[in-house]
Amino acid sequence: MSVLPVPSPDLPEPPALPTPGTAFAGRTFDAILFDMDGTLIDSVPAVDRNWRRWAHEYGLPDADSFQIEHGTPARTFIARLLPADQVEEAYERIHDLELNDNEGVRILPGTVDAFASLPATRQAIVTSCTRPLAAARIGASGLVPPAVVVTADDVTHGKPDPDPFLLGAERLGVDPSRCLVVEDAPAGVAAGRAAGCAVLVVEGTHSLEQLAGAAVAPDAGASGLDQVRFAVGQDGSISVTDA
Repeated sequence: MSVLPVPSPDLPEPPALPTPGTAFAGRTFDAILFDMDGTLIDSVPAVDRNWRRWAHEYGLPDADSFQIEHGTPARTFIARLLPADQVEEAYERIHDLELNDNEGVRILPGTVDAFASLPATRQAIVTSCTRPLAAARIGASGLVPPAVVVTADDVTHGKPDPDPFLLGAERLGVDPSRCLVVEDAPAGVAAGRAAGCAVLVVEGTHSLEQLAGAAVAPDAGASGLDQVRFAVGQDGSISVTDA
């Protein structure tokens, strides 16, 4: 997703987001739906490197500082930049670049502990990557994924539409209203909200200030998953507190 502009000094600052411990006090969930890039793994250096190479190849202005819309499906983003008859070829090119260059992709702090604290049947990854690209980044990072991984290949409409998170909840067999989405980008927040889920954001591709000031606001924010604790009660419900 494109980085949102910093508010000018004469505009009011967005309200600070409550921590998960405050926002979700007394509330429980049946499942956690995690975004991947910027939430579970850091792929930003590889993503930026590949898209800037792509921007150069397609003659886009300011290619050296080219910014993508993190979290938005690549084909959707490309369709905003190029004529319709170039979209598929350009999409195949960036997909090839990203499949073959994942140097520096790593697991973010807190990811392993978050997965370990949740039952396998109560967690899913919901990403805007294609299935091959998700597999490539998961492999490059060393992340052991949950059984349910929803990708851009699994839905007709990607984020910010609700379809990816609705499918994640369906595959886990839970009601979306009983799910917590963990995201790092405005399109993902909008998708989670539209699906009827609660949304926790972490800093990744966007700062908490940018996420708080986005058109669709999340419920809570944390600097990263290492600042969040998931605990499963005797009845199987999941509570979310500050670490």
